[in-house]
Amino acid sequence: MRSRLATRSARLVLTAVAAAALTATAAGTALAAGGESRAPVEQLCGTNDLTFKLTEKTQAGGYLLVTAKARPGITCYLEGTIPSASFGSSPDSEVTPAEQAVTETVKLSGATAAYAGINPKTTNDDYGTEYERLFLSVAGDEAQAVALKLPSATLVDKPVASNWHADPADVVPFMG
Repeated sequence: MRSRLATRSARLVLTAVAAAALTATAAGTALAAGGESRAPVEQLCGTNDLTFKLTEKTQAGGYLLVTAKARPGITCYLEGTIPSASFGSSPDSEVTPAEQAVTETVKLSGATAAYAGINPKTTNDDYGTEYERLFLSVAGDEAQAVALKLPSATLVDKPVASNWHADPADVVPFMG
């Protein structure tokens, strides 16, 4: 029994050391074959790398404009997919794609921003559920979701979202 535990502990330590080495290599400066240094590896944006702002827009029947900016000192890339977002814990409050394909990746640093549009109600009836918060994260980083207060209580029914874009004019989530 003791040797089994020692072996399991040794494997865990080796795994931790290997993970740390890979992280240090990826985050540091890589050397080219000739020993020349190259630029640091670029990183994808995680939810914690960004700050978010919500603005109500009236175009196309009304939608929420989400603005994402990199935190000070961070440069990262936001993939052109939809944000992972929901208005509550019900599956009916999760946003679905308004676009059919992935768009260009946006490099965020300093004042550069990325934008997404969320249409909270794509039905023409008076039904839905009213929410006061939007839970938002970068797709694939749902464990780090942030809760954003909506500008006003919002009726939600079959919400859709555009992908992230560099130009806010490209994010109007039309449904039709």
